Amino acid sequence: MSEGAAGAGTSVEAVFREERGRLLASLVRRFGDLDLAEEVASDAIEAALVHWPADGVPDKPGAWLLTTARRRAVDRLRRDRAYAERVAILQAEADRTDPGAPDEPDDGIPDERLRLFFTCCHPALPGESQVALTLRCLAGLTTPEVARAFLVEPATMAQRIVRAKRKIRDARIPFRVPGADELPDRLPGVLRVVYLVFTEGYAASEGPELLRVDLALEAIRLARILHRLLPREQEVTGLLALMLLVHARRDARTGPDGDLILLDDQDRGRWDRTLIEEGRELVVRALTGGPVGPYAVQAAIAALHDEAVDVATTDWPQIVALYDVLARIAPSPLVALNRAVAVAMRDGPAAGLVLLDALADEPRLRTHHLYPAARADLLLRLGRTSEAAQAYRRALELVGNDPERRFLTARLDSLRRT
Repeated sequence: MSEGAAGAGTSVEAVFREERGRLLASLVRRFGDLDLAEEVASDAIEAALVHWPADGVPDKPGAWLLTTARRRAVDRLRRDRAYAERVAILQAEADRTDPGAPDEPDDGIPDERLRLFFTCCHPALPGESQVALTLRCLAGLTTPEVARAFLVEPATMAQRIVRAKRKIRDARIPFRVPGADELPDRLPGVLRVVYLVFTEGYAASEGPELLRVDLALEAIRLARILHRLLPREQEVTGLLALMLLVHARRDARTGPDGDLILLDDQDRGRWDRTLIEEGRELVVRALTGGPVGPYAVQAAIAALHDEAVDVATTDWPQIVALYDVLARIAPSPLVALNRAVAVAMRDGPAAGLVLLDALADEPRLRTHHLYPAARADLLLRLGRTSEAAQAYRRALELVGNDPERRFLTARLDSLRRT
């Protein structure tokens, strides 16, 4: 392939990745069938790969892809009358449940992605299917790429996605944005899925790497899309702010060999100041104009960490106060664990350990390595080395990824030498 053709190919790939979600959403809106939409979207991309390297990328690539895909869909429906009748029924039902016209951006193509977000994250679907469909349909990942994100075989992921699509079809899950009265109940589910993608990128649940930067970036890209589509939703703003402020530290969180570097020891000069400034600006907007939500509070905590020169001068009293707010509006064992660690930084390890020990019977923490790891750290700071070693051993039984396992092993080995 010539340099020019290779460059065109790269350009086509970039355009497709950006446009795929909008293209797919527009086609589902028009035909009411996710399988048909994916099939003709792929056909349109294949046509683009043939024509664009020779003719150049059109001025409105999204419009070109949509027109081509629609023609392929019409051809398919003409060939298969039974399939066309079923699609017509689905389309009629969709029009009846949501007759409103979507907004059109500058290029004249309706941006239907918000509908697709709510369909992929519908509560009738299992959680793992919600994440898989969102990555497949809105992030533009291929099925093998989604499989790698879940550390499963592509065939397994393909079956999972097929089952999810079948559920959407058989249960007649509507392709629509919930009404204003439903949105407060449905939006948290969409945000949760995007945040799950990010947290897996922040700290892999298993495998040789601590970070999955590709997943973190995809989650941020999805959050940016949601923020563009729902700019007045404070929790959407809060989620984007949180992810930017946390992702800003990525380069300092591991060493050259991929080993974990704790917050105390990170070179803060390597933190991404551009992301931090963007996140701080968003935090202000997320905290004003209405009731404060959990993502906005977590973003405020992340901003305090990012603003500090070091751990010692971090504003721990304010962080504890924010965790108090978070514990009231979104209580969970992990929030309680993080609050206990913050209290330990403010009042000393003994105070934090009392709070951690009070969480010993929480079922969700019994199988989470962060709980014994946090106890081990506080016990070590109190000079209770035997108990600390026992807690490190328990954390090693539960940890999933290799860098954290190496970190815990090194801590345990250091105790054995004392």
